[in-house]
Amino acid sequence: MALSFIFTLSLVLLCAVSAFAEIQPTLSEVYLQNGDFEEKPDPRYLKKTKLVGKYALPKWEINGLVEYISGGPQPGGMYFPVSQGVHAVRLGNEASISQTIKVEPGKWYALILGASRTCAQDEVLRISVPPQSGEVPLQTLYTLNGDVIAWGFKASSNVAKVTFHNPGVQEDPTCGPLLDAIAIRKFNPPRPTRDNLVKNPGFEEGPFPIFNSTNGVLLPPKQADLVSPLPGWIIESLKAVKFIDSKHFNVPFGQGALELVAGRESAISQILRTVANKVYNMSFTIGDAKNGCHGSMMVEAFAAEDTLKVAFKSEGKGKFKTVSFKFRAIADRTRITFYSSFYHTRINDYGSLCGPVLDQVIVYPVA
Repeated sequence: MALSFIFTLSLVLLCAVSAFAEIQPTLSEVYLQNGDFEEKPDPRYLKKTKLVGKYALPKWEINGLVEYISGGPQPGGMYFPVSQGVHAVRLGNEASISQTIKVEPGKWYALILGASRTCAQDEVLRISVPPQSGEVPLQTLYTLNGDVIAWGFKASSNVAKVTFHNPGVQEDPTCGPLLDAIAIRKFNPPRPTRDNLVKNPGFEEGPFPIFNSTNGVLLPPKQADLVSPLPGWIIESLKAVKFIDSKHFNVPFGQGALELVAGRESAISQILRTVANKVYNMSFTIGDAKNGCHGSMMVEAFAAEDTLKVAFKSEGKGKFKTVSFKFRAIADRTRITFYSSFYHTRINDYGSLCGPVLDQVIVYPVA
């Protein structure tokens, strides 16, 4: 009896360990230390909301005017959206926060963070992980309750100093970007296959959200494929595109997809290896995310000198369709590009931009 019990208990523990091992890879997104800012500063280092001292914010190094605030309604009628937890930091004129983290040299990463503007229309957040840096525009609000964005980088050593900086100077020195949660995710570099020249064709390698996931994750504009938060793809537009996941949206295939949320200002592309004068077939799937985005949609696809416009009537029910066309390569590199022809907002939230969903892009040579 005792041996039977021990055997049964061992089997249960083994199953639990196996289940944990299966789940664990999906938890590769982790917060930076005190990344949600819920570890409160010592009251001695707080002057009202202002943090006083270089190390006043636990686990972070600060420079300039940095405030520690609580989300929600503020004095003077303002409202600070906080997507994760209760607390956030606001970066004043030329202020910054930074933290040194462990990374693997040569690996790709995405920083996933809650960020929004608070005062000025033209606020910008500068993110740097030397030798890379970039500016994320915050003037466009894609959702009223706070946006989550992703920014990509490639590690050059085993440690990286991550810095978030407000480069702006406003008349009110406290105006500036609001940061309310910061996490990091490591990527596996995508590769083309014999059956598909497109890298990361179904957007299965992407910045899967760990907070405020009901709104998806914005991918800021003008990010090259080598450091893109969407591996393999270039975000070359003036506005962001949105990465969505199957837990919170209708996704045609797999776990991830892309929502083109800003019309012709929201475009992605990829450069494929091709053979000049050879004919290729390209297929892709478009639909709606079942997120209240209604109306007549159209996705335009470009490959070499060929174009396809695909109309889609969205009823907000999560429907999708797959289309294809042939193109002739004119060089040994061919750029494929997708964007939405129109602007859309959710039928129950006119302050939230939305658009058609793109998934499962396949390109192969025609025999």
